[in-house]
Amino acid sequence: MSGFHDVRFPLRVALGASGGPVRRTDIVNLSNGREQRNQRWRDSRRSYDAGSGIRSLADLYAVLEFFEARRGQLYGFRFRDPVDWASCPPGGTVAATDQIIGTGDGMTAAFQLVKAYQDAGGGWTRRIVKPVLATVRVSVDGVEAAGTAWSVDATTGVLTFLAGHVPAAGALVGAGFEFDVPVRFDIDRIDVNLAHFDAGRIPTIPLTEILA
Repeated sequence: MSGFHDVRFPLRVALGASGGPVRRTDIVNLSNGREQRNQRWRDSRRSYDAGSGIRSLADLYAVLEFFEARRGQLYGFRFRDPVDWASCPPGGTVAATDQIIGTGDGMTAAFQLVKAYQDAGGGWTRRIVKPVLATVRVSVDGVEAAGTAWSVDATTGVLTFLAGHVPAAGALVGAGFEFDVPVRFDIDRIDVNLAHFDAGRIPTIPLTEILA
């Protein structure tokens, strides 16, 4: 991913930000009163407003400093989604069996970290490209694998088993992890008015996900 700084947006502001997944669907109304729906985007794209997370002048300055260091929209960065930031549901504990990320064939050593969203009606699998390395746990057929048996690329989310530890044919590969969302500022200008800020009005600071 070009133009990316591997640093995280101020966490205390991110936890109060608003936003979430966005999808694009074309809806055509037919002459018989029915409608036809077509998916324009294969994957969702997250969008946030960091302005809603600012609670003090210290928070505002931290965001301004971060904005300048990223040079506006030029460089992407890590962002902690306030709700969806782990392989397990909110309030849970990351476990090595949280997500099934592949099935071994005895030869394949590399597996992409993913997170599945599903219910009885359907599902969608999301690629995780910015894992938090210290939190990653891995399992093979339900048994946790030692950290010396594998490595993870923090910039791509690719898990690689080392020589002698490649999963056998038919073995289920699982993983648990925390992760960030790769985003960029969606503006090149932040308007700050301290009179408005003291009155409870905060600047709008939109962020948009960068899709790899």
